[in-house]
Amino acid sequence: MAVGLKGVIIGLLSVLAVMFFWRKDVIFEAVVEKVHTSEAQTGLRYGMALFISSEVMFFVAFFWAFFNAALDPVEAIGFVWPPENIEVIKPFHLPFLMTMILLLSGCTVTWAHHAILEGKNDEAKQALGITVLLGISFLCFQIFEYAHAAFGFTDGIYPSTFFMATGFHGFHVFVGTVFLFVCWRRSEEHTSEL
Repeated sequence: MAVGLKGVIIGLLSVLAVMFFWRKDVIFEAVVEKVHTSEAQTGLRYGMALFISSEVMFFVAFFWAFFNAALDPVEAIGFVWPPENIEVIKPFHLPFLMTMILLLSGCTVTWAHHAILEGKNDEAKQALGITVLLGISFLCFQIFEYAHAAFGFTDGIYPSTFFMATGFHGFHVFVGTVFLFVCWRRSEEHTSEL
């Protein structure tokens, strides 16, 4: 049975709905009900640690596929790596810029974290806003990169591992940007209430 684009859209909307309602419930429990005891906070930390561990294993599978084909291409795919018919994306052009954007966003989110710890709410709000803009710019560059790639998803193992690994990484950046956008909007509301 073919799922088609309709199934993908339904799946994506379902994931977004779960993310929204879970986040809404966590915020309600913490802010309104004040039920985030130390045990609840420990549970959230363990849950996040398990989530991150599962994500690491998820990406290990994609890198394993890539390196398995790259390190022994004759055995894995019967020819050289990267395949001769593939025009690879130059790593020190757009991918390098995108890496610098992500590293800078790590700096700005750390800045926001320290500003929150020091009670500098306006500074935290500014840093979160910059981080969200950096996440959006990364995603725009990734869309541009995909639109201008000289290969398609089904053109072999190199393109399929490239699109799977970078696509899921882009999805993680999207989810992180959404979460940080929610934090930024909440900081805007919190600052206006003071």
